[in-house]
Amino acid sequence: MRRLAHSLAPWALLLSATAFAAPALAAPAEGPNPIFTGGDLFNLSAATDAQISPDGRTIAYVRKTADIMTDKARSSIWVINVATGEQRPLVTGTGDHFSPRWSPDGRRLAYASTGEGGAPQLFVRWMDTGQSVRVTGLPDSPQGIAWSPDGTRIAYLMTVPDDGPRLGSAPEKPEGAQWAKPLEIIDKVTYRTDDGGYVKAGFDHIFMVDANGGAPRQLTFGAFHDGAPEWTPDGRAILFSAVRKPDWEMTVVDSEVYRLDIDSGTVTALTSRNGPDASPVASPDGRSIAYLGFDDHKKGYEQADLYVMSTNGGGSRLVAPGLDRGINQIRWSADGRAIYAAYEESGSVTVSRIGLDGSVRPITRDVADAGYDRPYAGGGFSVARNGTVAFTTNSYDRPTDVAVSSGGAMRKLTRLNDLSLGSKNLGTLRTLDVAAPDGGRVPSWLLLPPTYQEGQRVPMILEIHGGPYAAYGPHFSTDYQLYSAAGYAVLYTNPRGSTGYGQAFADGIEKTYPDSDYADLMAAVDAAIASGAVDPNNLFVTGGSGGGILTAWIVGKTNRFKAAAAQKPVTNWTSMALTSDGTPFFGPYWMGAQPWENYQSYWARSPLSLMANVKTPTLVVVGASDYRTPVSEAEQLYSALKLQRVPTALVKVPDASHGGIAARPSQSAAKASAIIAWFDRYRQKPGTAANSTNGSSPPAGQ
Repeated sequence: MRRLAHSLAPWALLLSATAFAAPALAAPAEGPNPIFTGGDLFNLSAATDAQISPDGRTIAYVRKTADIMTDKARSSIWVINVATGEQRPLVTGTGDHFSPRWSPDGRRLAYASTGEGGAPQLFVRWMDTGQSVRVTGLPDSPQGIAWSPDGTRIAYLMTVPDDGPRLGSAPEKPEGAQWAKPLEIIDKVTYRTDDGGYVKAGFDHIFMVDANGGAPRQLTFGAFHDGAPEWTPDGRAILFSAVRKPDWEMTVVDSEVYRLDIDSGTVTALTSRNGPDASPVASPDGRSIAYLGFDDHKKGYEQADLYVMSTNGGGSRLVAPGLDRGINQIRWSADGRAIYAAYEESGSVTVSRIGLDGSVRPITRDVADAGYDRPYAGGGFSVARNGTVAFTTNSYDRPTDVAVSSGGAMRKLTRLNDLSLGSKNLGTLRTLDVAAPDGGRVPSWLLLPPTYQEGQRVPMILEIHGGPYAAYGPHFSTDYQLYSAAGYAVLYTNPRGSTGYGQAFADGIEKTYPDSDYADLMAAVDAAIASGAVDPNNLFVTGGSGGGILTAWIVGKTNRFKAAAAQKPVTNWTSMALTSDGTPFFGPYWMGAQPWENYQSYWARSPLSLMANVKTPTLVVVGASDYRTPVSEAEQLYSALKLQRVPTALVKVPDASHGGIAARPSQSAAKASAIIAWFDRYRQKPGTAANSTNGSSPPAGQ
C-alpha cells in the first residue's frame, strides 16, 4: 500500500489518517476500493463460445467465473434472447459445463459437462421442456461436437487409449507387496504437450452416438490422430482433417482433408498438396467444400488461405487471393453464395462475408478472446441462417461480453463486469504513432495509470507479446491494469513478425528472430518517451514466452532499463528445440536446420550468447510444468545471471503450464505482484540521481 500512496491523492490521505488510530479493531470501510487489485481477479466474468441458434433468436454462451474457494475458473452455460437482451442461466451448478451446440432445428442443445463427476460427458437438453439426458458414458472428454443434419445423431472426437510400447517386464510381484511404480516406456516423437502433460498412449478418433443416448460407434481407426468431424448435408459422410501418413509424427504441417463414408467406413483423401489442408466445411447444397490451407515453404509462419473444391476433391481454387490475412475459422452462408471467415487484423479479429467471386464484406472488426492476463487478439463466431453473427467482444477496460452484428453496428448483449469494475479507476489507453528505423510502422499502445495527469512523466513497463507469431490489441488485461494501478504506464506493441498485418509483415522475423524485433521495440520506447508521458530514467521491460526471449535479448543489448522480468523465456535455442513439445517443428521451420547442422546460428540467436553484457537486474519467471519453453530454459538464464553476479531471482509457479501460467487467479495475481515488487526495488524515486549502471547507452561493442 505504501508504494501507491504518492499517487492516490485524497484516498491515500484518508487511509493514512486512519492508519495510526488507537482502536484495535479496523475502522469500517467508508467506500469501495477504487484501485484494481489482485483480489479483483476473483470478481471477473468472461463470455466465450457464443453460439447463435439457427433461427437467430437465441444465443447460448459459456460464462467463466472464478471460484475463490477452489482458486479455479468455473464454466456455466447461459442463454440470451437476441431481440430483448434478456439472459438466464441454462446449465449451472456443480462441475463445468461447456461446448454448447444447437441442433439443426434449434429445439435442442448438446453440451459437455462434468456435473456428474469424472470425465466430461455429452448431454442433450430439450429447450421447450428443460429436460436433459446424458447420451454418453465416456472415459475421456468429447471434443468437436457436431450434430447430423437430421438431428438424430451426434459425432464427436475422443481419445482411444492403447497399451503403449513394452520392453521386457518386472519380476512377478508378491501379493500385498509395496513396489515402486513400473517403468515408463516412451517411443513417440512428441511425448508430452504443454496443455496435457505427458501423453498417454492412444489416438484421437471420431465417434457417433444417437442423440437420444445409447452405445457410441467408433468411425475412424488406425495409429493416427484425426481431427474434429463435420457432416455433409446428406448425412452420409463426415469431413475431417488429419495427418494419415506413415511418417505422421515428423509431418508437422502436411494434413489433408478426408471424407469418411458412414456406412462403409471408407476414408478417402480429398487433398494432396505439400502443406496443411484443414477445417473442411460442406456447402449447403453439398456440391462444394470450403477449407483452409497453404503451400508449405518451411517458414516460421504462413497465413492460411481460403479454398473451395468440389465434393470429390477436384477443381480446388483459391478464394479472395488479395485478402492477405490468415483465416482461422469459416462457415458457409445459408444461401451457399458466400463464406463467413474470421481472421486477425490490426490487433483484433474481423469477421467478413467472402463471396465466391472473391469479394470481401466485413461484418464486424470487434471480435475478442476471453483471455484475462494479456491483451491478445483472438476469438471466434457463429452465424444464424439470417446472417446474424454472434461473437464475444471486449475493450481495454472490460473483459469479454456477447455481441451480435449483421453488418451494421455491433450490438452488445451483456455487460458482465459493469458491477465489479464500475467503481474501479482503471488505466486509460492511448494509441501511439511509432515509426521503425526502416520507415515501417510499429502498431503500439500506451496504458497510463488511473491517476495520471497531463504533463506528468511516469515509470513505464515495456511488455512484449509472445508467439512470436501473434498480436496484441486494445483489449482488457489484468496484468496491465495491476501494473497501471501500481503507478506504471504500460507500453505494448506489435513489432514485425506479428500477425494480422499481412504475410510480409510476419516475414520480417523469418530466420532472424529475436534480433529483428529489437529495433522496432526500441523505436516504440523512444516514441513513448517523446509523447511526454514517460520518465526516460524509469524504464522496465517484461514479457512472456516470445516476449520472455526478447526481454532476455534486450538486457544483453542495452542497459537503458532499470530492471527486467523474463517470463517463461527461451534462452538456448539448442536445448529448446530438443526439449520443447514441438521438436519436429522448431528446427526446420524456425531455425532453418537442426542444431548439429548449424550450431553457430542457434547460438547467435540465443539470449545466453549475450550474457557477458548484462548488467540489468533481471527476474526470471516460469511455470513449473511448462513443456513449451521448458523450465530448464528459465533455469539456464537464472544460473547465467548468478554467475555474472547480476541481481536476479527465480520465480516458479507451481503446477502451471506454459499456457496456464495465469489460469489460477491467485497465481496470476501473485505473479504480477512479484514483478511489480521487483520493479519497485529498482524504481528511481523523484529527486534521486539515475543509477549509473542503467543509463541509456548500450554495452560496448553492441
